[in-house]
Amino acid sequence: MPFDGLFTHAMIAELRSKIIGGRVTKISQPFPNEIILTIRSQRQNHPLLLSAHPNYARIQITQIPYNNPPVPTNFTMTLRKYLENAKITEISQLDNDRVAYFSFTTRNELGDELPLLLSIEIMGRYSNVLLINQAENKILDTIKHIGPSQNRFRTLLPGATYIQPPKQDLLNPFTDKSKKYLELVQQFPNREILAKQLQKNYQGIATEHALYLADRLHDVGDDLSTNWDQTLKQADCPTPTIVEGNKTFFTFFKYDNDSKVENAESLSVLLDKFYQKKATSDRVQQQGSQLFHVIKVNLQKNRKKLKKLQQTMNSTQKADILRVKGELLTTYLFQVKRGMTEIELPNYYDSEKPVKIALSNQLSPSQNAQKYFKKYQKLKNAVEYVTNQIKITKAEINYLEEIETQLELADPQDLPDIKVELQQEGYLRAQKQNKSGKVRKNKLGQPDTFYSSEGTKISVGKNNLQNDRLTLKMAQKKDIWLHAKNIHGSHVIIHNSQPGEQTLLEAAELAAYYSKARSSGNVPVDYVEVKNIRKPNGAKPGFVIYEGQQTLYVTPDEDEIKKMKKL
Repeated sequence: MPFDGLFTHAMIAELRSKIIGGRVTKISQPFPNEIILTIRSQRQNHPLLLSAHPNYARIQITQIPYNNPPVPTNFTMTLRKYLENAKITEISQLDNDRVAYFSFTTRNELGDELPLLLSIEIMGRYSNVLLINQAENKILDTIKHIGPSQNRFRTLLPGATYIQPPKQDLLNPFTDKSKKYLELVQQFPNREILAKQLQKNYQGIATEHALYLADRLHDVGDDLSTNWDQTLKQADCPTPTIVEGNKTFFTFFKYDNDSKVENAESLSVLLDKFYQKKATSDRVQQQGSQLFHVIKVNLQKNRKKLKKLQQTMNSTQKADILRVKGELLTTYLFQVKRGMTEIELPNYYDSEKPVKIALSNQLSPSQNAQKYFKKYQKLKNAVEYVTNQIKITKAEINYLEEIETQLELADPQDLPDIKVELQQEGYLRAQKQNKSGKVRKNKLGQPDTFYSSEGTKISVGKNNLQNDRLTLKMAQKKDIWLHAKNIHGSHVIIHNSQPGEQTLLEAAELAAYYSKARSSGNVPVDYVEVKNIRKPNGAKPGFVIYEGQQTLYVTPDEDEIKKMKKL
């Protein structure tokens, strides 16, 4: 992802225009590696995200909603102590590196002015956020503590002297007076080779941006110095763009070639679009790792159990053969001698096919016959038990696959509800009691709310507990219930007994989108009045049966879903 030095330069220019002179009104740390400072500036609140995520490190103003953890971290408390109500005075960059400095002024307990520096280093898995006392050049705290054993050059711990990241022996493209690029163009006419040489000689240029610069330098008939300068000036007047191709990436450059592009009104909006799915999926995988593991283990166990049960069921088909062998041994008992290991006897059920019968030389002829009858009876009795067990195991697998689908479609805030359900169903240990002996109850999340283009309210359950409550308690009897046909997915309720055709289609799109068939086309969706829904006694959470349904076929469209969410 090209959040390189060039993009950092462009992002800082955008942030300067929005938050310089603003004050910090709120500080939160929704995730271990991410801080949000709410900056009040120009009569608006700007949620400034500083992410030290190993894969998605970045700085931006974000509009993606986050939930605060109930207990703030030590780093959060340090930031609140020093930065609440602090004024942001400057944002700068370390050369053309992926290091940004946010300068703040505030006052200490004695009322003396205290200059502070909040630094974010965007360096993959080494990314970090640091709060620095600028007057003493001392680190107050970091989002990731790095001791001497981890990094001999820099100690990033509270109280340590702040040392800048090692300086790269490369040219800053924005301040280069030597115009090294002119020499490189002459030496390397090939586009790809020139791009690599630009990266070797200039600081903070990702591969995608290097290729773009190489194209501009290869424009025939133009002044190359002008091309270079005008291209870099786009950082101060960017065209936020997502470029789709063999590799999808974001940039601030204007792409006017044949690439498939998507533009945004600002770099921050661009990053929200680009990272929302990726970051959300990553957080769900991290925070829900225990839930994913539990589901995976139980699915493997039940699928293995089902396979054995089906093998047992197949073996019961041999029961009649065992019965026939027992009858033949009884009929021709006089021909059977003790010590024999095999005998071939005429089959009065099929005279053309004599039957070979294995014998135990340790048993008498009558005992051998009884052995076959006992095996026959055992298999016969097993049929009913195995049939019932197969039914139970298939239902268990179906339930676990439903949970698996909900985890795949979940947002981080949906995970606590799924955890509660797995505790209730015995897959996870129940929550520990507090000192008073009571179990702390988690407040269940609310179903998501959407509005059709006709203004009708539509609710979507995001997990089984929400589905049960939505369908069986919140919905009116004449409301319309929808669900992807024969596919794991959410319960959807149209809060209207006679919805318009467009509302019905849009609700069906929601049911298809929040199902296993999210990426499919022409998804069948059943719909029926809520009064025709019922839950069997003892059924798992989220499981219902219905009758009298009709079916629509729709193709889910993410953009249309977002429109309904915004209304």
